Amino acid sequence: MRIINYKDLKKDFFKCQPTYSIADVYKIIKDVKKNGDRAVERYTKRFDKVLIKDFRVRPQELRDAYDNIDSDILNAIKKAKRNIEKFSLAQLRQLKDFKIAITKGVYAGQKIIPIKRIGIYVPSGKFPLVSTVLMCGVPAKVAGIKEIVLCSPPTHNNSIHPAILATAYLIGIKEVYRVGGIQAIAALAYGTESIKSVDKIFGPGNIYVATAKKLVYGDVGIDFIAGPSEILIIADKTAEAKIIAADLLAQAEHDIDANAILITNSKGLAENVRKEVEKQLQKLKTKEIADASLRKNGFIILVKDIGQAIEIANKKAPEHLELQVRNPDKFINKLRNYGSLFIGKYSAEVLGDYSSGLNHTLPTGGSTRYTGGLHIKDFVKIQTILKVNKNGFKKVGPIAEKFAQIEGLNGHFNSIGIRFDY
Repeated sequence: MRIINYKDLKKDFFKCQPTYSIADVYKIIKDVKKNGDRAVERYTKRFDKVLIKDFRVRPQELRDAYDNIDSDILNAIKKAKRNIEKFSLAQLRQLKDFKIAITKGVYAGQKIIPIKRIGIYVPSGKFPLVSTVLMCGVPAKVAGIKEIVLCSPPTHNNSIHPAILATAYLIGIKEVYRVGGIQAIAALAYGTESIKSVDKIFGPGNIYVATAKKLVYGDVGIDFIAGPSEILIIADKTAEAKIIAADLLAQAEHDIDANAILITNSKGLAENVRKEVEKQLQKLKTKEIADASLRKNGFIILVKDIGQAIEIANKKAPEHLELQVRNPDKFINKLRNYGSLFIGKYSAEVLGDYSSGLNHTLPTGGSTRYTGGLHIKDFVKIQTILKVNKNGFKKVGPIAEKFAQIEGLNGHFNSIGIRFDY
C-alpha cells in the first residue's frame, strides 16, 4: 500500500466512480422491455453461457436446497437472521401511524403501509452472496411485504447456488428466478411473460447492474445506486496494525475497484500496517483480487492529527468507517458522513456485513453525504391523511385562498371558495 501525506492527495480522490456506458445498458433494457422472455433468454445465454427456457425455480428445488445445506452453515444463517430481524423490528417501532389535530376541526395523520411487491437482486459470481438474501429479505418480511421476488444469475450448475436457495426458503421467499445481470433488472422493472413486474428493486450488483437500476428508476423504485465497496479507517498509535491490515484486506478482496484506506497521525502505525498487509496478503485465497485493489485504490494517508483525519472522512463520505483511536467517544459526534460506523478494535466491519444485525446494504461513492443505508422505511410507504370538518375548513380555507391568489391559480381559489356555500 502507498503511504502518502494528506497534502499530496490528488483532487480525484474525492470523486465518485463513473458508471458503465449508459447506451450499452439501455439497449439491453429496451430489448427486454419489448421482447420479454426471448430477450432474457438470449442475454442469459450470451453473458452466463446458459440456455434456460424456464426461469422459475420450482418449490421442490428450494426445499431440497434447504434440506441439504450443511447444518453448521444453516445454524449461522439462522443466527444472523434473528439478529437482523431484531434490528429491523426496532427500526419499525420508530415508524407509527398517528393522527393529530392541527387546529380544531382539522385532523392530519400518517399511515405506514408495506410496498405490495418487491424484487431482490442477489449477485452470485465466484461466491454466493447469501448475506444479501438476508439483508433485503428479512426487513421486507418484517415490514409486512406479501410479494417478494428474488433474481440471481445461474452461475452454479446452470442454476442458482443452493446456499442462496436455502436462505430464500428459510425466509419464506417462494418466487425465485434464475436470471441475472441487466436483463434481471429490466425484467423486474417491466415484467415479461414469466416474471411479473415489481414496485421496487433492492440489492447490490456490479457496475452493469448499478447502471441498469439507475436507468429504470422512476418507472420502478430502487433502494439506491451502490458502486464499489469502501472502507476508511481512522487510527492513532494505540491501534493494532494486524487488525487494521486484516480489515483493509477484507474490503479489498471484494473486487479490484474496492477502496481500502487508512488515515493516521502515526508514521509508526502506517509502516507497521503496510508490512502487515503484505504479510497477510500472501495467505489470502483472494490474493489476486485484493492485491490489484490495493495497488489501484489502497492508501495510507498521514495527517497531522485526528481532527484532520475527520475532515477527510467527512469529505470522502465512505460506505464503512472505522474509528480505532484512544477515547473514540470524543470524536463520534464530529463524524457526519458514513454508511455505518464501527467503533473500537472489536467492531469489525465484517460483523456489519454478516452477523451483528446491521444492514450491510449501504450507499457508496460519496452518497452518504445525503443518505444512509437500507432501512425498514425503504420497504414501506409513509402516506398522509387529512380530514377536515366545516368549522375546521373556516380556519384553514381562507389561508389556502390567499396562497392561490399569490400564485395566480384561479382554479385553486375556486376550489376553496365554492365550499363556503355548503
